[in-house]
Amino acid sequence: MSSTIVGEGSGRRKAVAASSRRTELLAIAARLFAQRGYAQTTVRDIADEAGILSGSLYHHFDSKEAMLTEILHQFMGDLCETFAGVVAESPSARAAFEGLVRASFQRIHELPDPVALYQNESGLFMSAAEFRFVADASREVERIWRGVLDSGRDAGDFRPDLDTGVVYRFVQDAVWSTVRWYKPNGRLGHEEVADQFLAVMRVGVYSPV
Repeated sequence: MSSTIVGEGSGRRKAVAASSRRTELLAIAARLFAQRGYAQTTVRDIADEAGILSGSLYHHFDSKEAMLTEILHQFMGDLCETFAGVVAESPSARAAFEGLVRASFQRIHELPDPVALYQNESGLFMSAAEFRFVADASREVERIWRGVLDSGRDAGDFRPDLDTGVVYRFVQDAVWSTVRWYKPNGRLGHEEVADQFLAVMRVGVYSPV
């Protein structure tokens, strides 16, 4: 076996290990940012939790802000892509609305730390220039949801007297705030919580059948 092939194999293994370590460090950072707050969490806190020296963290990330930026880019990008896919695959506004709700609860179940971080630090993200991409993604999420609500209202699926801007904010606050009490291993799974939520929405949002 040539030394070139051996070297390439070793390089791939190192790259995979480095990528896995980055993912692990980002998960730790997201959890600490969500639990303690971004400003209150230090690089040393993250390093201690990961069992490494603070200096070792800089082999993977330039700064604490770089970690936060990567966490949010991944989360917001995935969210916009998921929501757009739900709408594209839904045969009606009502199906799209229910799909968006279920997709939101699934994200809370799978990614509670980024969700809580986004909820807790929204003031920072909406005011700091370096996090403008979060505000842009949030506007895209609103555009997707309000497009569904407007379409459903115009089609007669939803009540005609609804202000879709108000409904959007009500639904978003109600759904995402559940990250503060939802337990992945609790009595109700995320699908059952979504069922309960939608049962309430059908009374207040849908037009009578």
